[in-house]
Amino acid sequence: MTLAPGITLVATPLGNIADVSDRVRGALIDADIIAAEDTRRARNLATALGISPKGKFVSNFDHNEESRTESLIQAAKAGQKVIVVTDAGMPVVSDPGLAVVAAAHDAGVPVSCVPGPSAVTTALALSGLGVGHFCFDGFAPRKQGARRAWLESLKTEKRACCFFESPHRLAVTLADAAEILGEERRASVSRELTKRFEETRRATLGELAAWAEEGVRGEITVVIEGAAQQATEVSTEDLVDRVEELVADGMRLKDAAKQVAAEAGMTKHRDLYQAVLAARDENR
Repeated sequence: MTLAPGITLVATPLGNIADVSDRVRGALIDADIIAAEDTRRARNLATALGISPKGKFVSNFDHNEESRTESLIQAAKAGQKVIVVTDAGMPVVSDPGLAVVAAAHDAGVPVSCVPGPSAVTTALALSGLGVGHFCFDGFAPRKQGARRAWLESLKTEKRACCFFESPHRLAVTLADAAEILGEERRASVSRELTKRFEETRRATLGELAAWAEEGVRGEITVVIEGAAQQATEVSTEDLVDRVEELVADGMRLKDAAKQVAAEAGMTKHRDLYQAVLAARDENR
């Protein structure tokens, strides 16, 4: 591959080196400057691929990206081929790269991309949830107040929400999500995507919160399904009747209450369960 002068974003493997395309190999070989989140990891990738980049490796990470940007833009203006890589996945998506791309557009410097692996789209595809429309929120807020406020904003969000989380905070984030969004709302947790111990677990938020309490390792991507679509307001009486219909067909009361609550977008199926019991007492 022969690069054109300018800035080129290059996606790198999430874990499995076999995901590297010929275009990525070519870009690493042909670049004049390789702006890397971690130069050691970028060099190790080139070594693993059996290639010898001719370009200069320079660091471009969160703490020096602003100061590094101007020199990268000037190099591109001078006709050099500058590529931007991160430790894994697509630059800019919760990784360094935005400052360089924004400055390049402002300066009229050509920007292109060599696409490749992304934890976001991989986790969405593996989730088994409705992800035809989704939002990506980067990393979940670290502080409890900010995290709970963010989760509150998802109560009525109809799109699936994808986000990254630290394995050390996953349990508390899922517990907060179960409390605020409802234990029955479905979600998936993917860890170590494309790596040896890759795992995707889909369940309710309540079940996932309990599972995560035991400890989860690896790089984490979470998908929470969107809020249930409610075209019309359904009365509690109608929901109780629907539960009783399912029970009459042989379903357990608890399971029927869970199903109907999920269909109605209720955050707690226990409220519906208690409403059914109360209605039964009134009818005695």
